[in-house]
Amino acid sequence: MISRIVVQIVVFLVLLTTGQSEEKWQLDPEIRAKCLSVLREGFRGDEFWPSMHAAEALTIGGQGQEVEDYLAPKLSAEKDDQRRCGMARELVRSGDLTKSSVMMDILLKEDPHGHVHAAESLYKVGWSGNSNPLKKAYAERDNIRLKLMAAAALAKYNKGEPGKAAIAFLRQYLEEEPDPTLFRLAAWVLSRIGGDSDRDLIRSRLKDADDPLVYAFLEHALAALGDADGKAALLRNLKSDDPAIRTYASVFAGEFGIYEAIPDLLISLDDENLDAGIRAAQALLTLAR
Repeated sequence: MISRIVVQIVVFLVLLTTGQSEEKWQLDPEIRAKCLSVLREGFRGDEFWPSMHAAEALTIGGQGQEVEDYLAPKLSAEKDDQRRCGMARELVRSGDLTKSSVMMDILLKEDPHGHVHAAESLYKVGWSGNSNPLKKAYAERDNIRLKLMAAAALAKYNKGEPGKAAIAFLRQYLEEEPDPTLFRLAAWVLSRIGGDSDRDLIRSRLKDADDPLVYAFLEHALAALGDADGKAALLRNLKSDDPAIRTYASVFAGEFGIYEAIPDLLISLDDENLDAGIRAAQALLTLAR
């Protein structure tokens, strides 16, 4: 397989030098099969959240029915609300929109254990029915992570006044919050649902990001919004010694069409870190799609 990866890298680099990489590049069938193999191993593995990331990637790779067949019976047996959110989210992503009710029901429970996961999952995949549970979560005063994720969901899917108020809150929070581990969440959301005007705001917080992972979050957010320096940083971060930074770099590279990342993504299929390999496979399938 190494030789196939080398050939794929050489082909891509030739296309890149001639300006044809995005139009002409195709994922080698054997490497696509390797991507799916990496994902299936992770999907059925013992590490829960990487398995949900693998489920997401399998759906992107056209294997949504496989995800649904495997997860549906597990959801009915799962008791932990955080894990139930992850399973329901991936079932919605694979096509079963009715499972968004699972996340809404968890959001309405008195037990807060699954609240943040429910709001985040609803932000990621949407929901059927009304948004009143999210509006209630957005009014939260004590759990800021819950408020942030509810705001993200409302800002993404509600184009009326609640959505406008939510995105204004996210921007104000990013500007004013002193804790980097919290304001990075607002940057993460705005990189996906914000616009060009958010680049300066995100860039202004780089000086306050004293943790390498938070700094990488901001760099990747800038890359997502078309910033050239952010893109260059993301490409460097694919080679980071920190597996979490490599993992998030792969996610952003795939989501935001950063084709220059392909050589490093191909190498990362064999990453010793499970989640980094899963996300590299996901990025390659996303770019191929």
